[in-house]
Amino acid sequence: MGCSGSSQVKGNGTVKKIRKPKPWKHPQPITKSQLIQLRDEFWDTAPHYGGSKEIWDALRAAAEADLALAQAIVDSAGVIIQNPDLTVCFDERGAKYELPKYVLSEPANLIKHS
Repeated sequence: MGCSGSSQVKGNGTVKKIRKPKPWKHPQPITKSQLIQLRDEFWDTAPHYGGSKEIWDALRAAAEADLALAQAIVDSAGVIIQNPDLTVCFDERGAKYELPKYVLSEPANLIKHS
């Protein structure tokens, strides 16, 4: 307690590391522009479901960053990682933050335009 990052430490003394979500598929094939629209809608409405705007902002920055930077962002924001793919996190006050996979990675059935 009182130690920076102590809430991130698992019982065996190791820090939970962020990893990419497992491959997933959207219910229907989706274009990159549709995926971006879904992400924008999620991030615009997420703070209205509770929790701190600062934590939501940190989670968005982490979701849009590479893994090393994402780890630094959540560590410095005091985010407690429940699932290493960032789908479930908590802040230091116990507020829960759930992120859909579509804000964390692209689906396997993304339509790529040639």
